[in-house]
Amino acid sequence: MNETEVQLKRIQAKLQQLLKQHAVLQKENNWLKDELDAAKKEVFQQQENMNTLKQQVDVLKYSNGEMGEADRKEFEKRINFYVKEIDRCIVMLSQ
Repeated sequence: MNETEVQLKRIQAKLQQLLKQHAVLQKENNWLKDELDAAKKEVFQQQENMNTLKQQVDVLKYSNGEMGEADRKEFEKRINFYVKEIDRCIVMLSQ
């Protein structure tokens, strides 16, 4: 074998090694993307749960009269907003 053939075989071997390494890294990258998506979904669910619990705390404070004046007004604004949204939905459904 001459020197050119030896170099060509080394290049081919390195190329095969790089292709295998690329495939492994692609699999790892896909796995990490899946893990990231799952973590994002978990964070979103936890935030939704936290918001629900905050709303429940606000309702309990309001019903027990433990809310300050500013908090009470903000709570009433939120309730009025929800009522308007419900009314808007009813109008849209009745058309």
